[in-house]
Amino acid sequence: MYITWFLLGITILVSIRAFQDETLKRKLMFSPYLLVHEKEWYRVISHAFVHANWIHLIFNMYVLYAFGIQVTYEMYPPSMYRDVSYSLEPVLIHNHGPKGYLYFGSLYLGGILFSTLISIRRHRDNPMYFSLGASGATMSVLFGYMLLHPSAQLSLFFIPIAIPAYIFAPAILAMEYYMSRRGGSFIAHDAHFAGAVFGIVFMTIIDYHYLIDFFKHFGE
Repeated sequence: MYITWFLLGITILVSIRAFQDETLKRKLMFSPYLLVHEKEWYRVISHAFVHANWIHLIFNMYVLYAFGIQVTYEMYPPSMYRDVSYSLEPVLIHNHGPKGYLYFGSLYLGGILFSTLISIRRHRDNPMYFSLGASGATMSVLFGYMLLHPSAQLSLFFIPIAIPAYIFAPAILAMEYYMSRRGGSFIAHDAHFAGAVFGIVFMTIIDYHYLIDFFKHFGE
């Protein structure tokens, strides 16, 4: 059983329950102030399982599903894995055996935790700052996928042109960094940026050849 299915199920169920219970949503949201001053450490994890609205939930779960798992994995022989853009968890399982499950789960959990670090530093004394959603973790999955598939053709909703992952990845990373530094929006771009960086670092720790193969595409 893929970990992705479990993450999808629990996140959807908790988010829907929180849609109906504002007190529960508030209790699970990420708050650097409450984490630091009230020692509510559970919020560094719980915030990833609640979302602001249906659009927020659907978008994050779509990214997790699309890049975390692909149900046609079993249909092709192992010799084709490097030629077809299989999603992240099945490839990790194929490349690393049972450890692939551990790697994927650690990537997702690490993305959740790492995505809070910038906010903790910036907003630890701001009792009005709250955030929620699995965006940091799904960014880790997305960037892990792009390291595995540098030539995969990806596109944004507002840019209907497919772009190779090895170009798409640094472009998104630069945009999230710029928006994080700029501020002034209701989107936690700092969490997106941190999650993306964690995805790159974690995949490189698993196997540094992933990063080497990614950069090779710039010379092609």
